[in-house]
Amino acid sequence: MHRLLITACTLLAVATPISAQTIWPVASPESQGVSTDRLATMDAAVRAGTFQKVTSVLIARHGRLVHETYFDDAGRESRRNTRSATKTVTAMLVGAAIAEGDIASVDEPVMPFIASHGPFDNPDLRKSAITVEDLLTMSSLLECDDDNQFSRGNEERMYLIEDWVKFTFDLPIRGFPAWIPRPADQPYGRAFSYCTAGSTTLGAVVQSASGEPLDVFARRTLFAPLGIEGEQWQFSPTGLPQGGGGLGLRSRDLLALGQLLLNRGQWEGQRVIPEAFAVAMTTPQASVDPQRGDYGYLTWLPTYTVNGQPHAAWAMAGTGGNKVVIVPDLDAVVVVTTENYNVRNPHVLADTLIAEHALASFNQR
Repeated sequence: MHRLLITACTLLAVATPISAQTIWPVASPESQGVSTDRLATMDAAVRAGTFQKVTSVLIARHGRLVHETYFDDAGRESRRNTRSATKTVTAMLVGAAIAEGDIASVDEPVMPFIASHGPFDNPDLRKSAITVEDLLTMSSLLECDDDNQFSRGNEERMYLIEDWVKFTFDLPIRGFPAWIPRPADQPYGRAFSYCTAGSTTLGAVVQSASGEPLDVFARRTLFAPLGIEGEQWQFSPTGLPQGGGGLGLRSRDLLALGQLLLNRGQWEGQRVIPEAFAVAMTTPQASVDPQRGDYGYLTWLPTYTVNGQPHAAWAMAGTGGNKVVIVPDLDAVVVVTTENYNVRNPHVLADTLIAEHALASFNQR
């Protein structure tokens, strides 16, 4: 996101006063098969600036917090800007809306939920066929690509428009020149295109379907059950909570969201997200590219090589290398928050920290 535009066109709101921290059972690293010495080496490397401006690293294994270090003055209570990691939270809220019966299924067409934002430019019957799942998998046919500065749907252009939902569905249908395979010829029958505007619109779908402001719905169905408080949303000029990025959460809150996915939608024995939906979030639904692999429901599906061994993972990821990485076969969640917004290859820095230090400190039990 363009920081100047965000300052100019969004408001920051605190949902609730700062209060009790998300509760985590704490254990010593060694008791959970994690090397204290390797963690100390990791912290020393971060403090030495090897990974630029990392602000926190937290690790949970076997459901217990085994490492928590803050590298800035803000400390534990600071709300970290999650950037696009917010998108995974929006996917969770879709699951909560399905559980409450507000959205029948991921096959529901989007258009009826956002009709009040119309009429839309570039009318096309194919827009009416765009489903909730299309937005969850970044594979709608809208011409929207944040990785292409020439795309009409590029995120930076959205912030110049008052109604971000109308901006999204005003977009034309994308074309497929000869060098780009059509959806039917791509893995999973989908053509992935990274589109923040689509995730923003998905938040509006949940808001419309539930009849509650998105931030209120999130507090009731997701954050309160996990003990997350004081979350900070960014808002569009029309007052829509931004489901596409910028949500402020504590590092421990991010760890809890990762643990929720690892537990297939359960938190302390309570069902928060339907199990089938949590599984779908972390199952390949679209192919990004050979370097970045597959994508689930607004969730990245990377593979980390640790001590020569590949480990399939699920990840929430945002600009600057902010990450929540879940590694099922190690029964682990790693949170890395950073301020590496103007640093070269910030995701490479974060992934190196995670693979060569955080996960490398584990044994395999």
